[in-house]
Amino acid sequence: MTHALAPSRRTTLTRLGQSMLAGATLVAGLSLTAPVHAYDLRFGHGGTEDTAYHLGATRFKELLEEQDVDLGVQIMGNSVLGHETEMFEQLMAGALDMSIVNPGLITDFSDTANVFSIPFLYRDQEHWQTVLDGDVGREIADQITAETGVKVLAFFGGGKRQIVSSRPLESLDDLDGMKLRTNPTKPLITAWSALGTDPTVMAWKEIYTGLQLGAIDGLLNEAEWIHRMRFHEVAPHIGLSEHDITVRLLTMSELTWDRLDDAQQEAVMAAASQAASYARGVQLEQDAEALELLVEEGATLHELDREQMQQIVREPLAEVIDEMGLSELHQMIVNAE
Repeated sequence: MTHALAPSRRTTLTRLGQSMLAGATLVAGLSLTAPVHAYDLRFGHGGTEDTAYHLGATRFKELLEEQDVDLGVQIMGNSVLGHETEMFEQLMAGALDMSIVNPGLITDFSDTANVFSIPFLYRDQEHWQTVLDGDVGREIADQITAETGVKVLAFFGGGKRQIVSSRPLESLDDLDGMKLRTNPTKPLITAWSALGTDPTVMAWKEIYTGLQLGAIDGLLNEAEWIHRMRFHEVAPHIGLSEHDITVRLLTMSELTWDRLDDAQQEAVMAAASQAASYARGVQLEQDAEALELLVEEGATLHELDREQMQQIVREPLAEVIDEMGLSELHQMIVNAE
């Protein structure tokens, strides 16, 4: 027996058919107009579309595809390919072409990457830029490449890290006994222990609740992410330590790199350098804007004696840096002009 479709269902199916036809027509049109490249680089990252990660990746794509080297870029953001550590492992295996990676997450693969976890590494923003864009930055990039089989093309970053606290920070004495959530790297633990805090490991997703319940008194973070994660709602005091300016690695699998010809490699490096400079500018701007928003939304900023903090951590940090075999690299950074 044949049953007639109810009018509403018939209408729905008709519209669905029309939508599918329109979609097919659009795809066909795009296939005729979009440039076809011999090779599309798969570029994964963990940022949403409004972050410097994605904006920098988009700039890289634009710059590379403007050049006549037959390379395209397919961007896959928002962690659709997994966590940054997982994407880095994909790069090592050649299953992914490019990504943006926090060096603190790859220290199991690269001892050199630990250098970026040393607090108070840069004199100021200008020194940070000099290190990343100069011979020292290239030396670090080449060492990480040699250790991991993942080529470091350039450096993103630009968030200035501060202390986020549930209690006022009128002086350095207020750090005494603070349960401070931090990453479990030796330089960070050493430095913040010397400053009187109790460094505490806690999963990222548990921080907000940890602050609410008093499991931790504070954390280290940059203004953009303090605001994004709403940490200031439960920890409204921000100590302006500026103990770090973030660095993120723009990377490519060496297996991919080796498949490229000389002209393609040159084009990739040029696009990477320009995109990194652009992304750092975006990040610095977003960081400054976020700090203003935090104040507008009730956070209190506390000026801290950064010079005194550096003096307190200098000696214990020097011992750890030496133990980790990073003394020469650290000195190169300190001396960069």
